[in-house]
This record gives sequence, C-alpha cells and structure tokens, in this order.
Amino acid sequence: MNTVVTSREAILEVSRQLIQEQGWSAVNIRNVAAACKVSVGSIYNYFGSKTELTAAAIESIWKDIFHFPEQETDFTDFSHCVNWIFRCMEKGAEKYPGFFTLHSMSFLGDEKPDGQKRMAQSWEHIQNVLLTVLLRDKNIRPGAFHEPLTPQKFTDLIFSLIISALIRQNYDSSAILELIKRTIY
Repeated sequence: MNTVVTSREAILEVSRQLIQEQGWSAVNIRNVAAACKVSVGSIYNYFGSKTELTAAAIESIWKDIFHFPEQETDFTDFSHCVNWIFRCMEKGAEKYPGFFTLHSMSFLGDEKPDGQKRMAQSWEHIQNVLLTVLLRDKNIRPGAFHEPLTPQKFTDLIFSLIISALIRQNYDSSAILELIKRTIY
C-alpha cells in the first residue's frame, strides 16, 4: 500500500469516480483510501473529516460540471451562455446521478454551513460569469436595462430560474431563452 497520495486533486478525482459509480454513500475516508491505494492516515493529511472530504468532493463536482471556457468571451451572447449552462446541468445529471438533489443532505450538524458556503461560492462564480457575459453582449437592445431591472437584477432572476430548473431536473432551456429574448433583445 502507498503511504503518500500524489495530490489533493487525486483524492478528489477518486471521490468523484466513487460518486459516479457507487453513489454518495461510497465517499468516506476508508473507501476513498482503499480506492486510492493509500492508508487512511494519508487521506486525513488532506481532509480532517468525512464531512470535509465530502464538501471538497461536492465543490470539485460543481467545478467539473460547470467548467467555463477560459474566456467568457467565447460565448456569443447571454442566451448562448444560459443555454450552455443548461447543457452542463443535463450532462452533470447524467455523469453524477442524484448530485443536484442529494448533495445538500450530506452535510450534517455544525459542518453543514461549510458545505453550503462551498456551494454558494460555486453558484456565485456562475452568476459572475453570467453577468460578465450579459454586460459584453452587443446584441442587447438599447434601453433594455434601467431601474428596477438592472443587469445585476436580471442576472439574479435568470439564475434563480436556472436553479429552479436544476432542482426540478428540467433541462429544457427553451422557456427561459424565450423570456430572455423577449426581455432584452
């Protein structure tokens, strides 16, 4: 048995594989250590508890599912970006069955806020990309935004609709894209 894991990322990669193949219950210190072919102590060098490991695995799954292009300018317009997010959600649901509906239940007790914080950070990153793309979209009609509908508030509304679709496991973006088209183009 190895005594040293090459990296924190290697542990997270194995954790993601376990989640894909066996579900959330497979992610615990012993199973991950066995899958990494290292001692349990090696895992504890990187993660102080199962909850910490699970939280980091969840964060890495969010990043894997929503790995934005290096340049947000790769999106031609805001609608394209929203449609891309829906495709990522659909692929993510296939790759990580049950992830979107079950991951929040894996945080218990005092450590739950850390998991929620990590999820909020992932969501904030998605919202920031959406806002950046919206502000760069040259196709938006003049006067589309003014109080009370600012670009930030519009992005927040669209993101809320995306999260609602995510929870309902509805990966059809057509209604949201039509709403965007009628509102800002």
